[in-house]
Amino acid sequence: MKKVVIIPTYNEIENISRMIDTVMSLEGEFDMLVIDDGSPDGTAEVVRKRQAEFGSRLNMIERQGKLGLGTAYIAGFRWALERDYDYVFEMDCDFSHNPDDLQRLYAAACEGRDVVVGSRYVCGVNVINWPMSRLLMSYFASKYVRLITRMPVHDATAGFVCYSRKALQTIDLDAVQMKGYGFQIEMKYTAWRLGLRLGEVSIVFTERREGASKMSGGIFKEALFGVMKLPLRRIRSRK
Repeated sequence: MKKVVIIPTYNEIENISRMIDTVMSLEGEFDMLVIDDGSPDGTAEVVRKRQAEFGSRLNMIERQGKLGLGTAYIAGFRWALERDYDYVFEMDCDFSHNPDDLQRLYAAACEGRDVVVGSRYVCGVNVINWPMSRLLMSYFASKYVRLITRMPVHDATAGFVCYSRKALQTIDLDAVQMKGYGFQIEMKYTAWRLGLRLGEVSIVFTERREGASKMSGGIFKEALFGVMKLPLRRIRSRK
């Protein structure tokens, strides 16, 4: 089975080389696609240098400017579908998601799940080094999403996800509207409404040690108000 990990980057020079080494060394051969939004710190230059070591397994899409997390993943999904990948993973570059857990998400997908979520909240609360204010905001945001949408996912805002090829071929990627962290909610909700099989694997989320968080008030508001509209939308599969 062909597997690729999509990692959007913006100013991740402290993390990118170590992340490449870690993903490339995993058993089961996970390929990697970096989508860099014009990082001024030289992130893309590091990736280009490392590509000589790994050939076709390490790839990069360079975009001009910060175009949003959602658009980065959509571009990556299209790229992966064109190259016949069977499983496509989303993951942050800052090691808040443990790359070793990629194998656990893949194992769950192989058991028949179309979308597998690396969940912070499916077994209690598994978050390290977050201030209480941010932890409460994230935890109750997921509770809020479950209340509004009735979607049976404990961590709807999670950004550590495995999609099967079937899932990405079923979802109409052109119809995805949210660009920030609301994108994560919209993708899971769309998959659920289309009858795809969702699963959650408990993970431990560790706050980044290097670089700066990309969270902002605007991103949070998009997710908050966008969720209200989801149950009113007509969800159609890709034609």
